[in-house]
Amino acid sequence: MKYLASLALILAVARATPVKRADPQGIDVSDYQPNVDWTTVVNNGISFVYIKATEGTSYISPSFSSQYIGATDAGLIRGGYHFAHPDESTGATQASYFLAHGGGWSADGITLPGALDIEYNPDGSECYGLTASEMVTWVEDFSNTYEAATGRYPVIYTTTDWWTTCTGNSAAFANTNPLWLADYASTIGTLPAGWEYTSFWQYADSGPNPGDADLWNGDLAGLQRMALG
Repeated sequence: MKYLASLALILAVARATPVKRADPQGIDVSDYQPNVDWTTVVNNGISFVYIKATEGTSYISPSFSSQYIGATDAGLIRGGYHFAHPDESTGATQASYFLAHGGGWSADGITLPGALDIEYNPDGSECYGLTASEMVTWVEDFSNTYEAATGRYPVIYTTTDWWTTCTGNSAAFANTNPLWLADYASTIGTLPAGWEYTSFWQYADSGPNPGDADLWNGDLAGLQRMALG
């Protein structure tokens, strides 16, 4: 997700602080925020957090365990996310790696389904050298593997621009996978095909709390139902 910050600057996306809403506020963090003061985060009104667990099939965040335990102890609803590298291995292989290293889900009311962070390639071709149909197949492979193991489809984190370019704006996941859209603006823009709404909105890459700033689309009871399944 750190790659979106530089992209936003390149595209000169205007970012503003949204009008205060009733929607539960959240953050997402990674190893770039190793020492989060979770008590302060909660006191700042944060209700949920997504935490980077894995990337590809060779990286486990060294901060994940302490961040996850800290968030749990602070009473936050939390979940893990996986940064995809579709050029390195199959979707099933990466889903299994994610599941084995913190990306699981349980119906305990405080665990969000794992999220697939699929976006701009930080190291090469924007679409990782895959065609749109190959990318859709890769996401399906990841999604179906995750669902078979947990009973929940993963949340898909992306941008409308990347999704349109690299999946051909596929609508194949709108009925199964919750959408977490990155759109750094004061109001949310056009959604990828098929989805009528976002579940989560990443609206800024900085703020008063560590990491990126997010909103849940609904009330706290809805967020708790999302976690419960």
